[in-house]
Amino acid sequence: MISILIIDDHPLVGDGISTMLNSESYLTILGICKTAKDAIEFLTTALPDIILLDINLPDMNGLALCELIRKNNNSTKIIGLTSTNEAGIIIQFLSKGANGYLLKNMERDELLLAIREVMNDKIFLSKAANQKLLEQYNTVNQAIKSVPILTRREKEVLNLLHEGLNGPQIAEKLFISHFTVETHRKNLMQKMNANTTQLLLKNAKIFNLI
Repeated sequence: MISILIIDDHPLVGDGISTMLNSESYLTILGICKTAKDAIEFLTTALPDIILLDINLPDMNGLALCELIRKNNNSTKIIGLTSTNEAGIIIQFLSKGANGYLLKNMERDELLLAIREVMNDKIFLSKAANQKLLEQYNTVNQAIKSVPILTRREKEVLNLLHEGLNGPQIAEKLFISHFTVETHRKNLMQKMNANTTQLLLKNAKIFNLI
């Protein structure tokens, strides 16, 4: 028996998937959580085999929740369930520890296939998501490896650059020297293959980092 937790704030989606899967004798729905808070509490007392996770939740970004779940639980399979088919978000989701990515308009057979594949320790992408990734990368693994790994301070500098602050303003905001800010900016540009701040921010948006 494969146990499943659905995390989605839209009742029609959660109930629809539950109804769709309940007809399969080898699947059982442990619950439906509508917020990240509810899901975190639920996971303190239950360990589902699979989590179907919406990327847009009212109280926390699904990417952040995926990363949080994965830090505390390395065995449960996580499948992103969303209407967003953007390469940057797909890559981010997989890099946070997800095992698959499905669009909400998927067919029942595709969902069942995804469940079987991730339970066999494979990465599963919907046909549309896979096509989107392969428009830019040769393989899924190459796409995942392309995600820049940023330090906490680099993330702070990047967000402030996105807000329109300049070097001296960022230095004052973070209580660091202007030289340190410029060092972080140069590191960010190198990691995201950019030679201007404008291109840096453009690439950061592609990777869903801002």
